[in-house]
Amino acid sequence: MKKNSVLFVLFILPIVAYLFFASGVNSFTKLPIVTPKTADFGDWSTLDGGKISLNDKVTVLGFSGTDLLINRGNLFNLNQKIYQTYHKFKDVQFVVICPIGTEKDAKKVVDALSAFTDMAQWCFVFASAEEIQAYHKQLKLIENLDQKLGTPKVYIIDKERNLRGRKLVKDTKEGYNTFHPAELSNEMLDDFKVILYEYRAALKKNKNASRKI
Repeated sequence: MKKNSVLFVLFILPIVAYLFFASGVNSFTKLPIVTPKTADFGDWSTLDGGKISLNDKVTVLGFSGTDLLINRGNLFNLNQKIYQTYHKFKDVQFVVICPIGTEKDAKKVVDALSAFTDMAQWCFVFASAEEIQAYHKQLKLIENLDQKLGTPKVYIIDKERNLRGRKLVKDTKEGYNTFHPAELSNEMLDDFKVILYEYRAALKKNKNASRKI
């Protein structure tokens, strides 16, 4: 009996553990839609005066608020845990919606990250307080923005502009807290892989695979 237990621990248990972790990046075969068909951005400008869209992009969306510079550590966490791994995919973008008047602070953040990051897929876009509140409201999130129009959470929007997340038994996982690196490394990274896998699988099925995703 003791011999059988030892054999189980040495041989069978590692195999079971491997199959568990290799079976998928999380328990979802497809990441659920939390809010369908969210609005695209308005006529909002980026730091360089350009325009961006959610269409045909997998977007990590954040709301900086007026404390953008104070909370820059949250963006650093997101940059290190998620962006650095996936920024080379051309269909992926990281967008931060900022209040008009915080352009100089955003430029400082960009300059700081540029020292060790290719910023090509980072976008800081600027809107009025009213526009930011209205845009956040149509996402139909449980949590509101704080009084400074910000939140430490970021959200995943797919190419069809659907807000994606986890629908749990007692709750819904809408976003990921950038203040906690462990949440980014585990839950968000897990879910982001699911999104990318969905598109890769679709492209492969249609025999139209590309290096974009």
